Amino acid sequence: MIKFISFKQICGWLSAGFFIFSLQVQAQELFSFENFEGFEKPGKTWAIVGDVQADIHQTGQLAVDKGQGILANIPTQKNKGEDLFTKASFGDMDLEVDYLVAKGSNSGIYLQGMYEIQILDSWGKAIPSSGDNGGIYERWDDSKPDGQQGYQGYAPRQNASKAPGLWQNLKVSFQAARFDAQNNKIENAKILSVVLNGVKIHEDVELFGPTRGAMAAKEMARGPIRIQGDHGAVAFRNLKITAYDKALPGIKDITYDLYKGRFEEVPDFSKLTPERSGQMEKLTANIRGADEQFLIRYKAFLELESDGMLKFNLSTPGGAGTFLVGDEQVIAASMGNLSGELQLTAGKHPVEILYAKVQDWVQPGIGLEVSGPGIRPFQLSDKTFTSSSGPDPILVDPKERPVLRSFMDIPDGHRVTHAVSVGSPYKVHYTYDMDQGNLVQVWKGGFLNATPMWNSRGDGSSRPMGAIIRFGPPALPIARLQSLEQSWPVDTLGTGFKVHGYKILSNDHHLQFMFEGFGAEVADELEILADGKGLKRTLTIKNARESTYVRLAKGEQIVDLGEGLFVIGDKSYYLQLEDPDQFKPEIRSIDGMMELLIPARENMACFLLF
Repeated sequence: MIKFISFKQICGWLSAGFFIFSLQVQAQELFSFENFEGFEKPGKTWAIVGDVQADIHQTGQLAVDKGQGILANIPTQKNKGEDLFTKASFGDMDLEVDYLVAKGSNSGIYLQGMYEIQILDSWGKAIPSSGDNGGIYERWDDSKPDGQQGYQGYAPRQNASKAPGLWQNLKVSFQAARFDAQNNKIENAKILSVVLNGVKIHEDVELFGPTRGAMAAKEMARGPIRIQGDHGAVAFRNLKITAYDKALPGIKDITYDLYKGRFEEVPDFSKLTPERSGQMEKLTANIRGADEQFLIRYKAFLELESDGMLKFNLSTPGGAGTFLVGDEQVIAASMGNLSGELQLTAGKHPVEILYAKVQDWVQPGIGLEVSGPGIRPFQLSDKTFTSSSGPDPILVDPKERPVLRSFMDIPDGHRVTHAVSVGSPYKVHYTYDMDQGNLVQVWKGGFLNATPMWNSRGDGSSRPMGAIIRFGPPALPIARLQSLEQSWPVDTLGTGFKVHGYKILSNDHHLQFMFEGFGAEVADELEILADGKGLKRTLTIKNARESTYVRLAKGEQIVDLGEGLFVIGDKSYYLQLEDPDQFKPEIRSIDGMMELLIPARENMACFLLF
């Protein structure tokens, strides 16, 4: 017989928590911007270019370099520009794109040419509105009194916008309006989610009609992507559209047999008599008698309108499950994150699902999800059952606890064991590594999720919530170099590093960290800017010897923009020297990366702007 799972195994699994991951491979339309293929005739302000650079101080200024890969729009006083439309039309879809705006610029992406996601230079805006970056633009009615024409706009939950001249990432999941056979609207369009720079700013927003400036008054099942081109200089790259245009599978004629008791293996059903049997409209475990230990055997038919490789996810809380289509075992009898895939043809396919629950204190429920080319992950089971579980998050409010010491994990697999995270009411936060005397990361948005630290026994770590800029593997910010060809030290061995803690200065988010290294005494002061645009860093260094340098930044690219302003990485953030005439910065290329160095002096200050 096929074992489901031992009771001991299930207990171990459930104590760790379980999650259902959506497996999907969708047909995607990629716009490489090598040319205008895929778009209707562009206006004269649109161009394919190789690079763009905005002037952070000059409104509307966007410089371009020749090449391919970036779509740029640069209106002029003579030519205000016009909108750009894709040739293809879309219904349900996911859209992802990077964009960069000039200072003061305004643009937007209209889904189906009808519903605008605003693109705007909203850097530092304390309380964003529906007209700010990432907002779902308002609808408009000229017949209403002045000041009331705009309505049903949706502001982002928080301002996750970056500075002009930096690349921003936008992800939108959209569900088109539904229409009956007579083309009457029977369901409104929806924004399922909008994620800006890694921060979810909208979720489950119903769109009751077109936003202002829509290309038509009447909604439709399909429409083009429209990029606004008459409001300012803006650039785009890496546009990707994933269409979900196939009919959703259905599960019909569902019957069930409920067997009471504990089942740790698939039984011989011919020798069993069910406690209860019946039919149901929706796949559910909400059956009288299904509350403690049981086995439910479901039988049904899966109906498909087109061929395709389908992915299935099955969740069976407090026990184990298996899933068969015809004679094919798609998901073997097991527990945990159950998933499988099968190539199926259009038509009607018999399915069988087993759910054996052995933990009597766990709430019963069954989740079955399907996805595939042209099919967004879709629940075939009771919609009241969620596909993941876990404790309520333990979130840290920076007003109540502005400084938190914890472990901090960074993506390269490194764990910072002596991390000090500092939060502010300005929605700008950072983490400092006491073991290396340096910044680990800064971010905008929420402060910390301390669930991993404080839930149950915890693992001691917390997680930042927001649009994060990471500075790579932690390393001392100062070093003695025999020459500029010498690599920067990767650890504190032989540096004489000694930490002296930190102190709070003018407020709870203005701290100074102290340490020794390479014979120098360093005070590293970090002050979060009240306008929410970044932070100021001041290094006070005493007793620095010759050939001692400060590494201000490291990235794949570092570009000197003049007057002490540098753009770091893939236009990820700016570094501005407070007194550029005082220093002679050195940009060097070493070990496959670029570094910005300055000779160690008694005092130096810079701003990190993002």
